[in-house]
Amino acid sequence: MSGGWIDLSDQRVAVSGGTKGVGAAVVAALLSAGARVATAARTAPNAVPTGVHFMPTDLLSAEGSATFADFALSELGGIDILVNVLGGSDAPGGGYAASTDAVWASEIDRNLMSAVRLDRAFLPGMIERGSGVVIHVTSIQRELPLPESTIAYAAAKAALSTYSKALSKEVSPKGVRVVRVSPGWIETEASVRLAERLAEAEGTDYEGGKRIIMQGLGGIPIGRPARPEEVADLIAFLVSPRAASITGTEYVINGGTVPTA
Repeated sequence: MSGGWIDLSDQRVAVSGGTKGVGAAVVAALLSAGARVATAARTAPNAVPTGVHFMPTDLLSAEGSATFADFALSELGGIDILVNVLGGSDAPGGGYAASTDAVWASEIDRNLMSAVRLDRAFLPGMIERGSGVVIHVTSIQRELPLPESTIAYAAAKAALSTYSKALSKEVSPKGVRVVRVSPGWIETEASVRLAERLAEAEGTDYEGGKRIIMQGLGGIPIGRPARPEEVADLIAFLVSPRAASITGTEYVINGGTVPTA
């Protein structure tokens, strides 16, 4: 998204979970557009991109979120854009019965409360200035849950979507836009490893492993998962001045996976 079409010069951005997958792609896209970026994750990447302010911390905890917020505000002098990417699932297989209270709490902290806490930390400054953008990365699983192992994840993402809509109604009149981005299956590092494991188990190749995942989702009409960079480019547009009248809505990027409008 370089070349001037998206210009985020001097914009100060906080990205949660910005070291892998979609998060890393978002950081790269926003840097390319001229933004100044702070991000956090539990472990540092092999190489922190030049110009990125990185803090290793656990955003699943209230303490970790507060520490990152203090760090980002101190390093950048304020935040104009917040992109809540952090999410995922560590829940075991086995359906509803396998998800203990501890599993539910972990899934909710990762997929809902991490965003709620960072919003609470950064929104006051945006409201005071009368401008800002908050992006919540949700998931098509809020509409298309997979019961084998992601019930808690899907429920937490559904809660994040509802919370985001309510937040947009509260803060949009104060100059802060709130937008949701809802990906389907994305070909991240973790997805590649999953496809490789499935391929090995079924005696097929990587493309065969991808087909197994797509079949489990009920098919992807375009025939492939989204790439992290495609999701990042959508986010870069949505946080830019070119999307200045967009708030309170959800943009789905799933290759047509969900079979209803």
